[in-house]
Amino acid sequence: MIPSDEAPWAVELAGFRKCFRPSWPGPSICAVEGLSLRLAPGQVLGLLGPNGSGKSTTLKALAGLLKPTAGECLVCGHPAGSDAARELVGYLPESPVFAPHLTGREFLAYCAGLSSLASGRVAEVVAWSGLAEAADRRLSTYSKGMAQRIGLAQAVLHDPAVVLLDEPAGGLDPEGNLRLGRLIRDLAARGRTVVFTSHLLAQAEAWCDQIALLGRGRLLVAGTPAELLGTRPETAPRLSRLEELYLAKLQPHA
Repeated sequence: MIPSDEAPWAVELAGFRKCFRPSWPGPSICAVEGLSLRLAPGQVLGLLGPNGSGKSTTLKALAGLLKPTAGECLVCGHPAGSDAARELVGYLPESPVFAPHLTGREFLAYCAGLSSLASGRVAEVVAWSGLAEAADRRLSTYSKGMAQRIGLAQAVLHDPAVVLLDEPAGGLDPEGNLRLGRLIRDLAARGRTVVFTSHLLAQAEAWCDQIALLGRGRLLVAGTPAELLGTRPETAPRLSRLEELYLAKLQPHA
C-alpha cells in the first residue's frame, strides 16, 4: 500500500539521526544513524534489536520527546513533536508509572480530562481492553498484564492514528501475550498504525506487517515477514499447542 498525496505515510523516517553528548566536554555518541523507514496507515511495525540498538530512541523521537540531530521524523506528514503530530500519537513507555491509589477507571478518567474527552470514551476503552471487571480496583492490585493493558488503554484513549509501544510485552505470561497481540491486531484492523519495540522475535513474526532489525543504531534489514522469512505470516496471533495446554490447565485455578 502506497499512500497518496492526500493520505501521506503514517510514519516516515528519512535519514533520522540522533546523537547525545554524555558529558561536556566530550565526544557525542550517535544512538541512531541514518534510519529511513516508511509505514502505511493500518500497518504494524516491529522494531527489533538488542539493548542499545536505538529502538527506544526512535520511538521517543516519533513521540516528539526527542528532537532529531539530523533527518526527519514525520507522523502523518507532520514533523514529530509538532502540535499536529502530538494529537495523532498515543505512546506507552517501557516502564510506565501509575498512581497506585487510583482505580483503573479513575486513572483513565483523569487522562481523558487532560484531553477534554467525553466521559463515554473511558467506558469504551475499558471494554476494549478487557478490563471491565478490574476497572474499579486500585492500580496497585493490578498484575503485570493488567498494568500493560491499562497503559495501552491510556495510549489509545484519544483514538490516535499512530500508537507507539515500547517493549509492551516485557514480563507478560502467555495469556497476557496473546491478549496484547489481539489488541494490537485489532488496532490495525481499525486502520490505526502501530509501532512497537521488542526482544521477542516470534512475537514480531506473528503480529507485524513490517519488521525492522536495528543494530548499533543502524538499520540492518527491513521488510515484511514473508519477504524476510519466506513464509506467510499469521493473520492473527494464535496459541501454540504448549500455550493451549498451559491455559487449559490454569483455567480452573484462575
